Amino acid sequence: MPTFEQLRREVWETNLGIFRAGLVTMHAGNASGIDRKRGLVIIKPSGMDYDKLRPADMVVVDLEGRKLKGKWKPSVDLPHHLYLYQHRAEIGGVIHTHSNYATAFALLGRSIPVYLTAIADEFGAEVPCAPYVDNIGDHIGETILQHMGKAPAILLAQHGVFTWGATPRAALKSAVMLEDIAKTSFLALLVGAPKPLPPEEVQKWYNRYHSTYGQEKKS
Repeated sequence: MPTFEQLRREVWETNLGIFRAGLVTMHAGNASGIDRKRGLVIIKPSGMDYDKLRPADMVVVDLEGRKLKGKWKPSVDLPHHLYLYQHRAEIGGVIHTHSNYATAFALLGRSIPVYLTAIADEFGAEVPCAPYVDNIGDHIGETILQHMGKAPAILLAQHGVFTWGATPRAALKSAVMLEDIAKTSFLALLVGAPKPLPPEEVQKWYNRYHSTYGQEKKS
């Protein structure tokens, strides 16, 4: 388990990651991480430009949203992050963006089917689009929980994107790959009507990617 300082730095690096990947602009969007043993959530401060952030600027709250550390206000999206952490114990990092191509699908209220092997690899299922919901209380968190599927990502109609993972870095990978496959799918739809992969092919690619892809971890 990472130390508090390690997790705070990872959350900071993840926020910089979504900015450097072009998934957010100025101060829109946010990333967070949770230390479940200590009951702490670390998140980007509200309204602060990414290129000015430092690890010490990250805001620390408890699972009820009470600020414990940091001089800034936490992101206004904190309640949605907290709701996911409170209801899905396997989630260790959450990201919210308005990345252009994925949000274009959200604007249309369209899920992203498994058109590509890259979608099958990372997500193992379509990326669903939840219906529009306002930002009052737990409405967004409840809607994500109701419509989330196998993929560690969801589109919110006329709003944007949420991704998650076991760590903030894992959530970042999903956010970056989601925007990449959304762009490819968007461009393909401009010139034709791509067909989704058959379910058995999706499972085949997903199984390989999550079992034999990459290098073995050293013990």
